[in-house]
Amino acid sequence: MCARLCLALAATSALGLALPSRAQDTPPPVETFFSNPQLEDATLSPSGRYLAAISAAPGRRDALVVLDLQDNKPRLVARFSDADILDFQWVNDERLLYNVSDKQTGPGGQVLASGLYAVNRDGSAMRQLANRRAPQETMTTGSNINRRLLSWNTFMLGQRGAQDSSRAYVVSPEFNNLGEVRTVNLQQLDTLTGQVKTVKRPGNVDGWLLDNAGEPRLAIQNEGGKTTIYYREPGGDDWRTIAQFATYGGSPGAFTPVGFGADGTLFVLAQAGQDTASLHTFDLASGKLSPEPVVVTRGYDFTGGLVTRRGKVLGVSIETDARANVWFDKEMQAVQEAIDKQLPGTVNTISVPSQPDAQWVLVRSYSDTRPVTYRAYNAKTGAFVLVGKSRDGIDPARMGRQEPVRYKARDGREIPALLTLPAGGAKKNLPLVMLVHGGPYVRGNHWGWNPTTQFLASRGYAVLEPDFRGSRGYGQAHYRAGWKQWGLAMQDDIADGARWAIAQAYADPQRICIAGGSYGGYAALMGLVKDPDLYKCAVNYFGVTDINLLYDGHWSFKSDLQDDYRIHGMPLLVGDQVKDAAQLQATSPIEQAARITQPVLLAYGGADRRVPLYHGKKFRDAVAAHNKGVEWVMYPEEGHGWSLLETRVDFWGRVEKFLDKHIGAGAQR
Repeated sequence: MCARLCLALAATSALGLALPSRAQDTPPPVETFFSNPQLEDATLSPSGRYLAAISAAPGRRDALVVLDLQDNKPRLVARFSDADILDFQWVNDERLLYNVSDKQTGPGGQVLASGLYAVNRDGSAMRQLANRRAPQETMTTGSNINRRLLSWNTFMLGQRGAQDSSRAYVVSPEFNNLGEVRTVNLQQLDTLTGQVKTVKRPGNVDGWLLDNAGEPRLAIQNEGGKTTIYYREPGGDDWRTIAQFATYGGSPGAFTPVGFGADGTLFVLAQAGQDTASLHTFDLASGKLSPEPVVVTRGYDFTGGLVTRRGKVLGVSIETDARANVWFDKEMQAVQEAIDKQLPGTVNTISVPSQPDAQWVLVRSYSDTRPVTYRAYNAKTGAFVLVGKSRDGIDPARMGRQEPVRYKARDGREIPALLTLPAGGAKKNLPLVMLVHGGPYVRGNHWGWNPTTQFLASRGYAVLEPDFRGSRGYGQAHYRAGWKQWGLAMQDDIADGARWAIAQAYADPQRICIAGGSYGGYAALMGLVKDPDLYKCAVNYFGVTDINLLYDGHWSFKSDLQDDYRIHGMPLLVGDQVKDAAQLQATSPIEQAARITQPVLLAYGGADRRVPLYHGKKFRDAVAAHNKGVEWVMYPEEGHGWSLLETRVDFWGRVEKFLDKHIGAGAQR
């Protein structure tokens, strides 16, 4: 990396049948791919002179560091012996707000909340603002009122706001007796004194949006299957409804607020009668969308945000086949061109500080073979300062190239996907891993360096990641085509991708495995059911095995699926538990366990609240009764995902051996 910042931290404490190819004789170890980043979340201060980041030194907890771009000197600002810096934000040019977490303990072993702290950029005036122990201690009024701690469930709002005082906005969710979020309170917190002022809510609220002066202007409520958006005038206290629409299903008139411009213009994401969503403005007086969009990303839904400086919208960040900036401001367009000229071969996205006279911008550079490198760029002098690499141990020459591709499903629908091929060696007749994303109603794949795909490619496997129907980001038709298609057309799209890879001679038809987590794990199991002659094995990590369990109220206290989604979203997207009972049963892997005879690796977290451990245990027992190729591992402290480094190393080490045995060099021919 971490060139400068981590060194400072250490000082203060570091053709034919193709066998899997090797860029060198020995591939990089598992840890190289799945260790925590050495540098992340680099962010400029409002003036642009200072840059803060989370940095990890060998043997140390993740710390908060600040670099002065004027004298190029880094400073350790905050570090704990029993916790890691989780995230942070600049309050003003002198002060930062941050949360902590214990990254050496999984979700099932966490005994403390994230807490909330503030500190000056030179490390002085550190103050704890929120309790790390739940429930909240009893508070009393009196002369010591300003020294009391906020409740443990107090978190940063994470929006930039005005950045001109010691105050910042924080949120505090309230929970029902099932542990589900009932509403989210908004408070203005003075990070020096600890004093708070609660913002009046227009009923239950799920989200808030500040304007560029740091005032709360929008409140968003999702309740009873409806989304209501409330607005209040600058300086006002009363809220009025400006829109209401069905939360699920893409109803006419639906939109998603993106942000405010300098003159109070509200920018929103909306379809406006088109298949793909575009960036529009919304007239707060008339309640109507602009007739023409501000930004259209053809073939994709607009995905990104506003890039502002003191409220002026300079441009937008977008994602199509890759991420990019689109600039309205001519000076920023010239800056982008100058940076791209000096940094060819990478995507270079730019973020800007809030103050208009700031000289520095932050450049985030990456590619399919290169993890993120952070640089500060002086727009006036054209000088770069290398801040550091997120992963210093990655050699781009040993990484596989990743290519956006599209293939036709059996009904003619075009399926976007990412294809990663190993570096060096043969590019044909490779063993193939079909890697299925979770969600499933999200955009699953993003071009750029990916630890999972690069790890698999380093072991000689081609990897195909389809954004099957139902995935978001490619228009409403692609999304709607996936409704009630678990184990049906969504599953066929994945199989059609494998057959496309065979037809293109990328894949050896006798060496294909299907893998994924969450919904991807479900799809891996259903792949063995529906296409037993296509897939030789499957890897399922924390995957759904019984769809009906997702609806079962018995699991409500263990699942983090909210009742509103369970009641109003799932019947539309997954299926009605009564009307579609036969389909849900037929497409649940647990009901088809007797048909699974191929080898399968099952991995679950003991503290998973979204797909409780019972999914895995019940399926394991049902399959193992007749299938001797079942491998099982359970990580007691893990939840819905692998948070611990030792878990990631152990799991992907098991995957490496499993794949090698069944479709790799060790597989029987």
